[in-house]
Amino acid sequence: MNILLAEDDIKLGELIEFMLKKKSGYKVEWVKEGEEAYYYSISSHYDVLILDWMMPNGSGVDVCKRLRRERYSGAILMLTARDSVEDRITGLDSGADDYLVKPFEIDELLARIRALSRRNYAPIVEEEVNLHDLVLNRSSQTISSGGTEISLSPREFQLIDLLMQNKGQVLPRDLIMDRIWGYDADVSMKTIDATVKLLRKKLDSLGKHEILQSIRGVGYKIG
Repeated sequence: MNILLAEDDIKLGELIEFMLKKKSGYKVEWVKEGEEAYYYSISSHYDVLILDWMMPNGSGVDVCKRLRRERYSGAILMLTARDSVEDRITGLDSGADDYLVKPFEIDELLARIRALSRRNYAPIVEEEVNLHDLVLNRSSQTISSGGTEISLSPREFQLIDLLMQNKGQVLPRDLIMDRIWGYDADVSMKTIDATVKLLRKKLDSLGKHEILQSIRGVGYKIG
């Protein structure tokens, strides 16, 4: 099972991450801010999102509302120290599927995760993505425009797919690295730049010279 954990309490986050991996063998990615949680959620598939209510740069409630407005269909579990009935209603009305009050037992957390995963949420993935007469076909891993079609390498496809899913938004280079290669991969940030350069050549051949933009000191965006 693939889980995204968003928790800014370092000790609690370390404990949850350790126990989820050790006791259940889950794959866990841990972020500590609301904005990070949002970008990770839309950039990859997770079986369950675990969102802490109180986080910097966007609360769990804010992230949950934003995702649901954008038709995110995955399972979301809210963690919080707020335990009043009104708070529970707020959390659930934001779009969370379940609500767990701190402090809690890890075994209860695991049980709630298992229950959520059994609901078999499935993300809606379109075969084609369109942007300014540029068409990305996920089945054939090609881009096309004006009747011309070009094949992409696996990394080029992953990169443009990630950027087009988040069109108009700047994606930091370290997020791109994690989404496509993984933080533990034995590659440098120059690998991203090289992949972008190769992808740009293919976009240029389709007349899409300015669609992929570099944001100095931050990352890349398409739009």
